[in-house]
Amino acid sequence: MSTPKIKTAVEEMVGPYLNSNGFELVDIEYVKEGSHFFLRIFVDKEGGIDIDDCGRISEFVSEQLDKNDPITDAYFLEVSSPGAERPLKKQEDVTKAIGKHVYITTYEPISGAKEFEGLLLSFDGEDVIIRVGKKDHTIPYTKVASARLAIVF
Repeated sequence: MSTPKIKTAVEEMVGPYLNSNGFELVDIEYVKEGSHFFLRIFVDKEGGIDIDDCGRISEFVSEQLDKNDPITDAYFLEVSSPGAERPLKKQEDVTKAIGKHVYITTYEPISGAKEFEGLLLSFDGEDVIIRVGKKDHTIPYTKVASARLAIVF
């Protein structure tokens, strides 16, 4: 099974459980590192998740994967928080990040740059407006390659 199909299958298996228990599925990765495969599930909830949450989710996911068996290779399962620099994968993630410090990369230069770090001012579903220093940049959402929260030092 291909990586996108594995991610979709895992999301369909665990999504309802996570939602009904107050968790948000942030991201799923299925990657090969060296000679090992890793299935990583990043989960969050209001107020953050702790090690006990990760343990309960890991047990549930493990049981579901054993029952449905969408992955033929041997792999390691990891369930964790997305961390302080949480990726903004969906439009709703970007909307929730308004007013926060973010880091955005683009597929092509916008105003001569492909990387922007600053305050996310707004997002209307089509354009992201970010303030970098004293200058505001409007970035079409279709040009955003990646976005994440950023820590200000």
